[in-house]
Parts: sequence; C-alpha cells; structure tokens
Amino acid sequence: RELLPPWLVIVAGLTGIVLLCVSTKDVPVAPLRTKYGIVLDAGPSRTILFIYQWTTTKANKTGVIRGCSSCPVQGPGVSSYSDSPQKAGKSLEPCLNWAQNEIPAEQHSQTPLYLGATASMRQLNLTHPILSDSLLAALTGTLKSSPFNFKGAQILSSPEEAAFNWVAVNYILENFFKYDWQGQLVPSRKGMAGVLSMGGTSAQLTSELEEEKQVPEEAVRLQLYGQTHRVHTRQCPCHGTEQLRRRLLSVLIQ
Repeated sequence: RELLPPWLVIVAGLTGIVLLCVSTKDVPVAPLRTKYGIVLDAGPSRTILFIYQWTTTKANKTGVIRGCSSCPVQGPGVSSYSDSPQKAGKSLEPCLNWAQNEIPAEQHSQTPLYLGATASMRQLNLTHPILSDSLLAALTGTLKSSPFNFKGAQILSSPEEAAFNWVAVNYILENFFKYDWQGQLVPSRKGMAGVLSMGGTSAQLTSELEEEKQVPEEAVRLQLYGQTHRVHTRQCPCHGTEQLRRRLLSVLIQ
C-alpha cells in the first residue's frame, strides 16, 4: 500500500486540533435582526398600545410575530372625547413615551405605527361624522409628532375588525403553522377556529367559508402563510357587553 506523506499527516493532525479547540461561540454568526411594530387598539371603553416584534424569519412568505409588551392608555375610549378632540390626542402621549423606552432608539424611525378605532367610533361616524373626523385629526397629529413611522389612523369596518380578531385567535392557537421538534416552521394541518367577538357595543361571529360555498360580497379574503382564507362575519348589533349590562340593569330596576 502507498502511505501518506508524513507532512500531510502532520498538517491534517494540526488542523483537527485547531478545529477541536475552537468553540462554537468563537465563530461569528450574523444575528437575525429584530424589528418592531406598534398598534393602538382604540376600542369603545379604552385604548391599548401594543408592541410587536419579529425577525427576518418567515413562514411561506408571511412574518412570524410575537407580542412583547403593552400599555393601557389612561382614561376612556377615544370616542368619549368628542367634545374635546385635543384631549384624545394628549391621552396617547404617556404610552408613546413609554414605547420610546421599550424600543431601541435606532429603530424608532423604522418602527411602523398604526391606530385602528372600532365600534364606538363607527357609531360616532354615522351619527356625527364631523366630530369623528375631528377626533381622527387630533389623534393623527399626536401620532405624527412621535419619532415612529406613522402609517395611519382609521376607523375599521366591522368585517375588517372581525377578520383581524379571527386571524389573531387562530394565530395564537397555531392553526396556521407550528414548530416541529427541530424548531422548524411547518404547516399545522389543523382546521381553523370560529371566533365570537364580544365588544362594548356589538358582537360578531366570524368563521372561514367552505370552498364549495358561494362567497358573500362582504367576505374578507386573506392570504396568509401560503394559504388563501375567505372569512365571513355575522353581525349582532347592540349585543355588546355594555348593552347587555344596560339590559340587565333595566330588568333589575323593573
């Protein structure tokens, strides 16, 4: 047999010793960059600021996010400030200042900021559109003055709000995807849950439509994690928690 040259054996041995001595922490690995986003949920009874974060990891072209912290805004819901819109904008400032401390300063200008108003603002927009416009203008002014990347403040329609609730619940239940034993993102293979949303002034029952059924015009089409979902909401106006409380009080008084 032909033997290996002695110098080659020595080089191979030295290479092996070096590889064994170098620990994994000595090898530089580019970390995944963390990004942040802020959502203000302006409901009938109160407003809450939520901070979310994610990395460049995606599951079938859709981001994988997690909520990291939240800040309840002091005072009532924004629709309660219809007589003094500027106070509505002022009420957001403490939580916006808090968010500046939670998110690294170098990320402020790249952090998207949204505000979505729901049922009470929809009602105000129907009965007093000028007042609702003044409120949105005041909220927009405060949010634009923050260091974050303001993306808009709007009144969500009932189908939009219900669709967002449906996405949130099924995301938490890992019905879109899950992590396997290796920590990789894989399809969940589970069915989607229906969602009953109890707001302050109304209730909505949201579920995914079966493919063979005719899709109603008000259905919302969602493209998430490589799948298309058609979501439909059945509205139950005046069946929110506040209306139910008033009905209970009325019965007790009678």
